[in-house]
Amino acid sequence: MNNKNQTNPDVYGIGRKKESTAIVYLVPFSESTSQVSCEVNGQKADSYFQQNFTYLNQITLPLKKVKLEKKYKIIANVKGGGLTGQADSIRLAIARALCKIDKVNFRPILKFEGFLKRDARIKERRKYGLKKARKASQYSKR
Repeated sequence: MNNKNQTNPDVYGIGRKKESTAIVYLVPFSESTSQVSCEVNGQKADSYFQQNFTYLNQITLPLKKVKLEKKYKIIANVKGGGLTGQADSIRLAIARALCKIDKVNFRPILKFEGFLKRDARIKERRKYGLKKARKASQYSKR
């Protein structure tokens, strides 16, 4: 048997954005599974993201594009960063986990939508002699 999903039902993906890192497990729904479809750091996703539907829609978007939102439960462990970075890192991790499930069918869809791109922009470090990364004190000629 070459099917890994029968031996280990959990499919996982890792995503990063800014300072946040997310590890996401996709667990197939069964009759015994509770009806919570998304769980972040042990809490329901809507309470973790403070009922902000922008973040909640962003998280479930990869599953909706491949039409699997009712078939998998999302369990995410996130650390670092703010809510926006955490939501983006969860979305990337879900997209990578979906590619592990069915690479041939899901990867072109997710790649076209841009869900598999890692946003590599990070905060620029502060330089000495300046107030911030690029902000200098006002120049005085005399």
